[in-house]
Amino acid sequence: MKNIERKLHKIDAEGKTIGRLATSIATILRGKNKPEFEPHLDLGDVVEVSNIEKVKFTGKKIDQKKYFSYSGYRGGLKEKKMKDVFDSKPAEVLKKAVREMLAPTKMRNDLLKRLIIR
Repeated sequence: MKNIERKLHKIDAEGKTIGRLATSIATILRGKNKPEFEPHLDLGDVVEVSNIEKVKFTGKKIDQKKYFSYSGYRGGLKEKKMKDVFDSKPAEVLKKAVREMLAPTKMRNDLLKRLIIR
């Protein structure tokens, strides 16, 4: 297998909506923007995102959207509002959005390692 050359893509998130930003990041991480793309190969690039705290939300999404986590035990379903998560860790909101836009395969965790949020 030949050596894969990975480029660094710098994205400024100021004023962009979270969903459209996440789709463009997922496309670059997956390598779909390259002509030599093959679904079974990891040809994606590195993405560095800055100004994540200045990202824009449309509608009432920031107040109404909830994130759920389940511990595996009875009564172990926890929920957090997007506003609470964004106030404490703004990068986590973008990371969750990008993670859900990638295919749930064995490659997903390796792809997410190349996402740098500053």
